[in-house]
Amino acid sequence: MRRGAAPARPSPAGGGGRSRFRGALAGAVLLAAWLAACQPHGGQEGHAAAGRGAAAAADAGSGERPIPRFESRDGRHALIVDGAPFLVLGGQAHNSSNYPEPLKQVWPALDELGANTLSISIAWEQVEPEEGRFDFSFVDHLLEQARAHDKRLILLWFATWKNNGPNYAPAWVKLDNDRFPRVVREDGVVLNSLSPHAQSTLDADRRAFARLMAHLREHDRERTVIMVQPQNEPGTYGGVRDYSPLARQAFEGQVPQALLERLGKRPGTWREVFGADADETFHAWHIARYINEVAKAGKAEYPLPMYVNAALRGPFNPGQPGQYASGGPTDNMLDVYKAAAPDIDLLAPDIYMPEYLHYTTVLERYARPDNALFVAETGNAPEYARYLFAALDHDGIGWVPFGMDYTPYGNWPLGVKRTTPGTIAPFRLAFALVNQGMREFAKAASEGRLHGVAEQPGVPERTIRLNARWNATIAYGLPHFWFQGQAPGNPEPVGGALIAELGPDEFLVTGMHARVTLQPAAEGEALIYERVEEGRYVDGRWEFHRNWNGDQTDYGLNFSDAVQLLRVRLATYRTTTDVEPRED
Repeated sequence: MRRGAAPARPSPAGGGGRSRFRGALAGAVLLAAWLAACQPHGGQEGHAAAGRGAAAAADAGSGERPIPRFESRDGRHALIVDGAPFLVLGGQAHNSSNYPEPLKQVWPALDELGANTLSISIAWEQVEPEEGRFDFSFVDHLLEQARAHDKRLILLWFATWKNNGPNYAPAWVKLDNDRFPRVVREDGVVLNSLSPHAQSTLDADRRAFARLMAHLREHDRERTVIMVQPQNEPGTYGGVRDYSPLARQAFEGQVPQALLERLGKRPGTWREVFGADADETFHAWHIARYINEVAKAGKAEYPLPMYVNAALRGPFNPGQPGQYASGGPTDNMLDVYKAAAPDIDLLAPDIYMPEYLHYTTVLERYARPDNALFVAETGNAPEYARYLFAALDHDGIGWVPFGMDYTPYGNWPLGVKRTTPGTIAPFRLAFALVNQGMREFAKAASEGRLHGVAEQPGVPERTIRLNARWNATIAYGLPHFWFQGQAPGNPEPVGGALIAELGPDEFLVTGMHARVTLQPAAEGEALIYERVEEGRYVDGRWEFHRNWNGDQTDYGLNFSDAVQLLRVRLATYRTTTDVEPRED
């Protein structure tokens, strides 16, 4: 990892912190036409849409900030926070840092990272330690602390499923296998994964989650919480599905009409319709329906955006269901989840694959016209930092590295052995670059005008199309001044670049350890810079710092580990003349 002077750390709110929220709200007025045209995602229909409309009306009457919401239009997506598109530049705490004492070691890491959002678990066992007795003291402490540290929150509901098992469920649930039964394998072995067919489990989980959301409605008028994740990496390891008597009876029944319509299948039993994939598809449908019921109950109380995260299977050699989390929202079950869980706004990959082709393939599979890309978790080893730009290239709404706290724990080999300021440094740089114009980048992503590139090992140079008039070549391993020959690439793949279209000939450009060269798309034309301004956005307005020219632009736009954002206006001149040569 190439490191130099520590980059500047702009406010984690992306150009302003709480003091800048007023600016964001003012900017929202300019976006009113866009928002009015947006139609809610499929998961926002019915009672949830009605609830959100009523809540929005209440906000308008009370002067409160609007409730965060998710919007889709023409296959483009946006997370709307304070009335405008927002990019989650987050850090997720370790699973068990969800108590006041370890939380003290979370905030310094989030500040070092320059994150605008903390993703953190809320365990069912915390809020309902005894059945019917609710305790939201940690939730209240977390809200207070997040506001004091100028951070938004994404709450992760660890309940029926946390990575397959109920370990974060209260003792009265996870120790009562009669009332809250587990998955039974075909050979009769009982697994530590709660069955999605148990109505008693669903009722208890749904009731607790609804109480949590009602508490947020009453105690978070500042809209500190911007999204909620019901369950965590659901699915079952060690078996493809539940074979309990209740599950067997359901399996012999007809495939639900909603799923048949979604997949274009003819009616029949699960085996008749899906053949060899019947067991996994059946399990995914019932887990997704279960989670949807939990989410629906929560949204009826407080309609925040909600998503489900996925423990991935390998994109090229996935193995068999049960070797990965069978029944989870893996790439082969996305359409099943879309049919079964209309109250879930999006399905989010947790990516712990440092290899370029693996990582970018996952991004491609989860970024769909019917599914916004949100990388809910990713590795915190240095090589992951550049993938922020790859995620934004797919119009992602956010990106969250895991384990961003200073508690003495590491999830190596998925990440670093211990989080330190040194391991955070490459992520801090990437976040600082985006934070100079977070709202502008978010708006560009929501309109399909954002382009990002991450360095691929063995590919030192890449050309992308920006629009009908301009292309960009991103090269790695070059000096700032002059160079002849082929770009060598960086010693380690740490480079990346981000380009947002502001107009046909105007772009926001930033990057790290990369050279960006802009070229006209048409033949017979050459580039001339009208102006290359370095600056940043403050309260939605461009703050000019200096104009680049001469040495700074003669050999492309060169980025190192300095925090620099360029607003570039381009022009062309003809390289041929229309004047006929004179005869002597």
